Amino acid sequence: MEVFLQIWAGGFYLLNKIFLSLGEGGDKRWQIAGWSIYLLGLPAWFVILTEKHDWIVTSTEVGGAPAMLLGLVIAWKGKEQTPRILKILAGLFAYGLLAVGIIYSLYDHRGLTSITQLLELCVTIGFLMGTYLLAEKKSIGWLFFALMNVSMATLMAVQSKPYLVVQQITSLGFVVWGYHRSQKQAKEESNDPD
Repeated sequence: MEVFLQIWAGGFYLLNKIFLSLGEGGDKRWQIAGWSIYLLGLPAWFVILTEKHDWIVTSTEVGGAPAMLLGLVIAWKGKEQTPRILKILAGLFAYGLLAVGIIYSLYDHRGLTSITQLLELCVTIGFLMGTYLLAEKKSIGWLFFALMNVSMATLMAVQSKPYLVVQQITSLGFVVWGYHRSQKQAKEESNDPD
């Protein structure tokens, strides 16, 4: 069951990075697929993370679902057509749940007592900032995703989850590729005489 959960969680999250990278060229279909596929991997991540008492990252993953929905709506309708209230609700939910996760982690671990908690905080910063910035069509979000992937790969290595280590390292490659595509796209748009 453990291997199945790692493949399920890692596979869908890897597809998320691949599809978002492909969507950097402006193809809405890839963007929509990228934001959608994340949600299908969430249940497996929830089981894996709660089993290890990774409360900060668990709250981040679950709290990130509305941000992924926000990214989906923006990809589908466009940034200008997206109701502002959705942005506010996604942020409130994500940060509210994150506060609960941090507080519960401090309670469960009797303070900030382990390297895994520090790695979880790095994953959280990378995920929340990356997701928000990419949903807002800002390419610097890819760099925050890189922080997330490196931190999560390290966390999974510490917790003996080899398939997820490989998935995170592979995802990092697509994050770098997505960043380069976004930079190329921005350069082409700045050179466009229109």
